[in-house]
Amino acid sequence: MGETASLEARLVAGARLPQEEALGLWELDLPTLGRLADRVRRRLNPPDLVTYVVDRNINYTNICTSGCRFCAFFRSPGEPEGYVLEKEELARKLAELKAHGGSGVLLQGGLNPDLPLDYYEDLVRQIRNSGLGVHGFSPPEIAFMGQRFGLPLREVLARLIAAGLSSIPGGGAEILADRVRYQISPKKGGSAQWLEVMAAAQELGLKTSATMMFGHLETRAERLEHLFHIRDLQDRTQGFTSFIPWTFQPGGTALGGQPLGAVEYLRTLAVSRLVLDNVPHLQVSWVTQGPKIAQVALKFGADDFGSTMLEENVVAATGVGFRLSREEIETLVRQAGYEPRVRDHRYNLL
Repeated sequence: MGETASLEARLVAGARLPQEEALGLWELDLPTLGRLADRVRRRLNPPDLVTYVVDRNINYTNICTSGCRFCAFFRSPGEPEGYVLEKEELARKLAELKAHGGSGVLLQGGLNPDLPLDYYEDLVRQIRNSGLGVHGFSPPEIAFMGQRFGLPLREVLARLIAAGLSSIPGGGAEILADRVRYQISPKKGGSAQWLEVMAAAQELGLKTSATMMFGHLETRAERLEHLFHIRDLQDRTQGFTSFIPWTFQPGGTALGGQPLGAVEYLRTLAVSRLVLDNVPHLQVSWVTQGPKIAQVALKFGADDFGSTMLEENVVAATGVGFRLSREEIETLVRQAGYEPRVRDHRYNLL
């Protein structure tokens, strides 16, 4: 049996890849990587099903003290373009989402030093009272609340859960390798802080997703370091529902550079599926790659088409503006040979 055939047989049987062997995945040709990832995807999920969620991204403020070099969305305190979402505007957004058949909101914002804790609690309460789920506040936001209000992480999380928070998005992970983090977002917490928030949230019963923004200053080995951090925490908590790798978009950012191409995106997606044998779902990034590459990604380990994103502001601020309706997502999924199914943020089929 050849080396690749042996690897495939072990992966399909559920064998784990150690970090040294995972490094060798980058040397495989693209079709082989895709085939291996697809075999694992079929082992972990129904082979003919591709899920997606009907939601919108609501960014409650763009005022942020973090000043990340990869972000074109934020405004520093005092800048005239800064905003804070008011209750009336939120109500309008929620009504529009419900009219589209939405099940929940992805709620994220900047690290705004002028907001009181009850602002965040009221946001969650208003969304829950409208009958929608709240997939809200990335680990850096929660860590910021703890520091800002002098509260332990678990108390911040408990208060948000009491207000109606049901799951946490994996934003703010960027690359969980501190050499890179301290170059692209020096004011944001390190890898250990992101993992600490996720562990605390999962131990309190929250489901969470995990993300990776790649294609800037990191190496392939550092992408693997990121994946193994996720896998190790998942072994302990079983709290991650999904993993979403997406490519850095340089437009309008202080970091700049060139966007990573589709081949490296697909390669990284497949490696993610092969390493993360304990994270159930892998999501495509049509927001950064466009609909056609997203269809191809369904053959590279992904089983989820992400969100309708009735609203998306952060990637759009870089000048990348792909948009897909619910009907377009279903058509794309069917064209690729799968059956589309609507889910919520906790991956319950609706």
